[in-house]
Amino acid sequence: MAANDRLTHAPRWPERLWVVRHGQSAGNVARDAAHDARLDRIALSQRDVDVPLSGLGEDQSRALGQWFAAMPADERPTAVLVSPYVRAMQTAALIRECGGVDADEPLCRDERLREKEFGILDGLTTQGVRNLQPEQAEFRRLLGKFYHRPPGGESWCDVILRLRSVLDTISLHHAGGRVLIVAHQVVVLCMRYIIESLDEQRILAIDAEGDVANCGVTDYRFDPDFGHQGGLVLDRYNLTAPVEHERVPVTTAKDPPMAARG
Repeated sequence: MAANDRLTHAPRWPERLWVVRHGQSAGNVARDAAHDARLDRIALSQRDVDVPLSGLGEDQSRALGQWFAAMPADERPTAVLVSPYVRAMQTAALIRECGGVDADEPLCRDERLREKEFGILDGLTTQGVRNLQPEQAEFRRLLGKFYHRPPGGESWCDVILRLRSVLDTISLHHAGGRVLIVAHQVVVLCMRYIIESLDEQRILAIDAEGDVANCGVTDYRFDPDFGHQGGLVLDRYNLTAPVEHERVPVTTAKDPPMAARG
C-alpha cells in the first residue's frame, strides 16, 4: 500500500473510547437530602469544583478500576482525560491506583470536560428554582433544558460546543489509541449527542429514560466500515456491571448545581 493510501485509511478516531461519570459525590448525597427535606438550597459550603467523592463513590471508583484492570494489558486505556473537578480527578486516580491504567499514565486535566455551569441557579433544588428564580423556571419551561442558559451559566449547547473541540483533540493526538474520559452526567450525554449525530429530541429522550449512573460506562469502538472513513460506534451505554460485580451499590443521583456559600 502506498504511503498516501495508508494515510487516507489511518483511523482518525481511537480504537476504543470510554466515557465515564465520576463516582457518587458528597454533593449527590447533599442534593438528595435537600430534596427529601423539601429545601430550596443544598447544604454545602464549598465550590462545585471542590466537592469530593463520598465513601461510596470511592468504592464505586475502585470497583471500576478493578474492571479495567481485569482486561488484557493491550485492551486497557492508553490515555486518560479528566474533568478538573475534584470528584472526577479522585475517580480517575482510584481507577489508576487499582490497575485500570498504567501506574505512570498521567491524568490529563481538561477544563473543557468540566461540569455544566449553572450560574445564578447554583445551589438551588428544583423547588428552589421555582420559589426563588421563577422567571428562570419559566424561561426553562419555554426554551427547554437543551437551549436554556441561566445568567452566568451554560446551556447544553454551550457544553456541546466545548466538547466538540475535545473530540478534535482526541482525533489529533490519540487516533488508534484507547482513551478513557472521566467527567460528568451532562458530558456523557452531550458526547453521545456529538458522536452519534443525535438531535435535541433524541438526546432529551435518552436523558428522560434515567440518570447516568455514578461510574457508569459508555463505550465506543472504532468501526472502519462505518460511514465513508470509519467512525465510532456505540457498544454499551451506562454500563453498571463493573460496580455491580464488586457488590457495590449503584447510584444515579443527578449532579447538583452548587457554588460557594457563606
